[in-house]
Amino acid sequence: FLKDWERLSRSGRYDLNRLKAVMLDLIANDAPLGPERRDHALKGAWANHRECHVGGDFLLIYQVDDSPKPSGSINFVRAGSHAELFK
Repeated sequence: FLKDWERLSRSGRYDLNRLKAVMLDLIANDAPLGPERRDHALKGAWANHRECHVGGDFLLIYQVDDSPKPSGSINFVRAGSHAELFK
Protein backbone atom coordinates (compact mmCIF):
# COMPACT_ATOMS: atom_id res chain seq x y z
CA PHE A 1 0.00 0.00 0.00
CA LEU A 2 2.84 2.41 0.79
CA LYS A 3 4.26 1.94 -2.72
CA ASP A 4 0.82 2.76 -4.15
CA TRP A 5 0.59 5.84 -1.91
CA GLU A 6 3.97 7.12 -3.12
CA ARG A 7 3.09 6.41 -6.77
CA LEU A 8 -0.29 8.16 -6.43
CA SER A 9 1.18 11.21 -4.72
CA ARG A 10 3.91 11.55 -7.38
CA SER A 11 1.43 11.23 -10.24
CA GLY A 12 -0.71 14.18 -9.11
CA ARG A 13 -3.75 12.56 -10.79
CA TYR A 14 -5.50 11.52 -7.59
CA ASP A 15 -6.97 13.44 -4.66
CA LEU A 16 -5.24 11.82 -1.70
CA ASN A 17 -7.37 13.86 0.71
CA ARG A 18 -10.42 11.96 -0.56
CA LEU A 19 -8.55 8.69 -0.04
CA LYS A 20 -7.65 9.73 3.52
CA ALA A 21 -11.30 10.61 4.21
CA VAL A 22 -12.47 7.15 3.07
CA MET A 23 -9.74 5.49 5.14
CA LEU A 24 -10.80 7.46 8.23
CA ASP A 25 -14.45 6.51 7.63
CA LEU A 26 -13.45 2.85 7.57
CA ILE A 27 -11.34 3.16 10.72
CA ALA A 28 -13.72 5.30 12.77
CA ASN A 29 -17.11 3.79 11.95
CA ASP A 30 -18.62 0.39 12.55
CA ALA A 31 -21.29 1.25 9.97
CA PRO A 32 -20.89 0.34 6.29
CA LEU A 33 -19.76 2.96 3.81
CA GLY A 34 -22.43 4.89 1.94
CA PRO A 35 -23.77 3.59 -1.39
CA GLU A 36 -21.76 6.21 -3.32
CA ARG A 37 -18.61 4.24 -2.34
CA ARG A 38 -19.89 1.02 -4.00
CA ASP A 39 -18.20 -1.06 -1.29
CA HIS A 40 -18.22 -4.79 -2.06
CA ALA A 41 -16.40 -8.06 -1.44
CA LEU A 42 -13.97 -9.28 -4.08
CA LYS A 43 -13.71 -12.80 -5.52
CA GLY A 44 -11.05 -15.07 -6.94
CA ALA A 45 -7.45 -14.16 -6.15
CA TRP A 46 -8.76 -11.22 -4.10
CA ALA A 47 -11.15 -13.28 -1.93
CA ASN A 48 -11.22 -12.02 1.70
CA HIS A 49 -10.67 -8.46 0.44
CA ARG A 50 -13.11 -5.60 -0.11
CA GLU A 51 -13.05 -2.77 -2.64
CA CYS A 52 -14.61 0.67 -2.46
CA HIS A 53 -14.62 3.60 -4.86
CA VAL A 54 -12.91 6.74 -3.63
CA GLY A 55 -14.15 8.60 -6.70
CA GLY A 56 -14.60 7.69 -10.34
CA ASP A 57 -12.06 5.00 -11.22
CA PHE A 58 -10.07 5.58 -8.00
CA LEU A 59 -10.30 2.46 -5.83
CA LEU A 60 -9.21 1.29 -2.39
CA ILE A 61 -8.73 -2.42 -1.66
CA TYR A 62 -8.70 -3.40 1.99
CA GLN A 63 -9.14 -6.31 4.40
CA VAL A 64 -11.18 -6.29 7.60
CA ASP A 65 -10.14 -8.38 10.60
CA ASP A 66 -13.48 -9.26 12.19
CA SER A 67 -11.97 -10.15 15.55
CA PRO A 68 -13.82 -8.73 18.54
CA LYS A 69 -13.10 -5.09 19.26
CA PRO A 70 -10.67 -3.56 20.14
CA SER A 71 -8.36 -6.02 18.39
CA GLY A 72 -10.25 -5.91 15.06
CA SER A 73 -8.36 -3.98 12.41
CA ILE A 74 -8.40 -2.78 8.83
CA ASN A 75 -5.49 -3.49 6.51
CA PHE A 76 -5.23 -1.15 3.52
CA VAL A 77 -3.82 -3.25 0.68
CA ARG A 78 -3.87 -1.32 -2.62
CA ALA A 79 -5.08 1.96 -4.12
CA GLY A 80 -5.35 3.08 -7.74
CA SER A 81 -7.42 2.61 -10.89
CA HIS A 82 -8.98 -0.66 -12.09
CA ALA A 83 -6.28 -0.93 -14.75
CA GLU A 84 -3.49 -0.46 -12.20
CA LEU A 85 -4.90 -2.87 -9.62
CA PHE A 86 -6.29 -5.71 -11.73
CA LYS A 87 -3.63 -6.29 -14.41
